[in-house]
This record gives sequence, structure tokens and C-alpha cells, in this order.
Amino acid sequence: MKERAWIVDLPGRVGQEVVLLGWVRHCRTAGSRLCFLEVRDGSGDVQVVVREGEVPAAEFEAAARVPLESSVRVAGTVVAAPRQAGGVELKARAVAVVAATKGDYPLGKKDHGVGYLMDQRHLWLRSTRPRAVLKVRAEVIRAAREHLDGLGYTCVDAPILTPAAAEGTATLFPVEYFGQTVYLSQTGQLHMEAAAQALGRVYCFGPTFRAEKSKTRRHLTEFWMLEPEAAFADLDEMMDLMEGLISTVVARVLERCRAELDALGRDVGRLQTCRPPFPRVSYDEALARLAGTPAEIPWGEDFGAPQEDQLSLAYDRPVLVHRFPTRIKAFYMRPDPERPEVVLGCDLIAPEGYGEIIGGGERSSDLAHLEAQLDLHQLPRAAYEWYLDLRRYGAAPSAGFGMGLERVVAWICGLDHVREAAPFARTMYKYWLDNELFGK
Repeated sequence: MKERAWIVDLPGRVGQEVVLLGWVRHCRTAGSRLCFLEVRDGSGDVQVVVREGEVPAAEFEAAARVPLESSVRVAGTVVAAPRQAGGVELKARAVAVVAATKGDYPLGKKDHGVGYLMDQRHLWLRSTRPRAVLKVRAEVIRAAREHLDGLGYTCVDAPILTPAAAEGTATLFPVEYFGQTVYLSQTGQLHMEAAAQALGRVYCFGPTFRAEKSKTRRHLTEFWMLEPEAAFADLDEMMDLMEGLISTVVARVLERCRAELDALGRDVGRLQTCRPPFPRVSYDEALARLAGTPAEIPWGEDFGAPQEDQLSLAYDRPVLVHRFPTRIKAFYMRPDPERPEVVLGCDLIAPEGYGEIIGGGERSSDLAHLEAQLDLHQLPRAAYEWYLDLRRYGAAPSAGFGMGLERVVAWICGLDHVREAAPFARTMYKYWLDNELFGK
């Protein structure tokens, strides 16, 4: 048996005998002596030409009737075919059906609504669009990690179960834990602050959970977040890091995932403008730009989708909005010493109406201030004693941010809903693969 070949490598193997293992995306016949199989293997797609007399008769009959999404083993010769994707096709000399599809495949040629497709997510992943999104998602992860690693950041894993809230007590998922109630993590940031005091520059990357009762196209209840944290860093340094990270990620996707972006119909020209420097505006300046528009809000209110969308219309690249009101931000944010009613924090808002994709800033290193904030937010003091210890012993200031992976992928891919950016999306009414219990 010849060594298995991958479809992505076939253009470099013209004239060679190879063995492919994959799934049948499409099958058509041309008369009674010729059939064409479109086979995919995860690395790409290729046309397989099966001609009667060039393969055993039983294998030809099986190939001509093979159901969609059946798995197959094909042996043959790679030949040049300029009109085909990749410029090659496979001339078969043997075709074996490994496992034939049972019954009608649920995702045929007819159009299906996204709701139905999400219910069939385990099968929909095989289609061109989801596969392209997952390839882009993988490249975003790879590029982001390599960027931070190259800057000297150390990856440190944060716990998924935590004793208390980090962002807001109304967005917690409780979990039974040996007779006690703990919660699924909303962020790894607090633990990254501890790690930064040991290693200087750190980041975590993992799942986070928010029990927000939101049904917008930007929200998931489970999503992945990249969270760098640096000791002795300030807001300006974090804005520089946000800018460098996002521009690097977009450039890498443009370089390595152009075929996937083309498959998604993405206007890459809208991504090519994502180069430093990004515009930087204060919350006050942003409100002035929103004045007189339908998105106008009074000072002190947080941004929602209308404000983010309206603001992004003025720019062809992401915009950094800094110094939001203290009362609308998390308890750990550091107030601006020159203006305590605002914090030294920042949101990075993506263009084209994709909203906030990064949020962060400086952390308060003042022990008395944090103690007062815990009381103000009615958070349990005992659960945060370890966090307060970071201020008791060393009290080095730090800064960091959280980048929502699915929101970044949705923007880069030009998706209508962030749920398509997750392999198996969890939303307010949907915990994938348990439709009977949770509904659609």
C-alpha cells in the first residue's frame, strides 16, 4: 500500500501514483462509462476521474452510485488539469468505499436556513463555508500566540472554575463542586495579574463563560479569550500592544488564508487597510462625534452596538476608545489620577459594524481603593483576599486586555453572526446537540 497523500500536496506530485483517503462531496456521471467524484480530505478538494475499464467493474459501479459524504479510498495517478482547482485531478485505478452514507444526507443541494444548519452543525462543518471559517480561526490563534511569544510573553493557563465574579455577579454560571458552589470563569485576567508578578509578561488563552441574557449577533455564552498581562505597563503600552496584535493577525490571515477568504466572499480590500496607526479617541471625543446621530447618549452611559457601529463608520480600520467613565467599568480598573471619574481603560472597536473586539487597560494597584471597590460592588471579600495580597506584597502596577476570539474571526471572515465563528456555538437558547432540552 502506497503512503497516503494529502490533496493540498497533489500539485507537486503530477505524474506520481498516490493513495487518497477522504469523503465524497459530489458525484456525477458522463454516459455509462465515466464518472467524476469530488473528494475532500480536510486539506483540500480534488476531482477524481473514474473510467470504466480502468478500474475493476465492481468498483466502477460502486463509484457511480456512491452516496454523498461516503468515505472512500482512491488510488491513482495525479495528472495536470489547469481548469480544476489546484490545477490537478486524479485518474483513478482503484476505488474502495470505506463507509457508505446511510440514507439521505441531511444537507443536500437545496438551500437551508442558518437555524437548520446550526442544528446540523456536526454535519455542516463539512461544507465549504464552515471549513473556511475554522481554517481562519486556527490561523488567528496561531498568529496571536506567535506574536505574543515573540514579544517575550509566557503562556500561563488560568483556572476555569473560580470562587467569585471578576466582571459582574449577574453573568455567572454556578457549578456544584464537592458540596460548594463555584463558577465558570468569566475571565482569566485576575490570575494573569498574579502570574505577571512572577513572570513579568504573561498571557492565557482559553474558554470563558458569561451568563448574559443577550440574543444579539455579537454574543455567545461560551467563547475563547486571549488575555495578555504585563507588570509595570500602562494604558499607552497596552494600546500599542492591541494595535500590533490585531494588525499582525490580520496580515497573517491575508497572507496564509486568501483561499478561505475568497471562499467566504470576503472583500479583502476592507482588511488590507488594517495597518498601524489606529485612531485613538477618548470617550468624551467619541460622545462628541455621536452627538446629533441616532446613537447619541448622555455622558456616563456605556457603549452598545448603536454607538460602536456609528463610531466605526468614520474609520477604515479599528479605532481605540479610551478613558470610559469609572462607574461603568470593572472594579479593578485604575482611575485616571488626573480625572478620577474616568478609568485608564480602552476598547478596540472593529470597523464595518463588528463592535468591540478587545477591552482592557490599567489595573488598580492601590489596596485601599480595591477594598472600597469590593464593598461598592458587593463582592465577597473572602474570595478576593488572594487578589488583595497582590497589592499587599509588591503592589506592582500592571495592565492587560482580553481579545474575544470569535468576534475577531467574525470580523475578519465577514460573518453575519458570531456563532458561525465557533465550532460548536453556545448561545442563550442553544447548548449544541441538546435541542430537545434547550430549544433553538
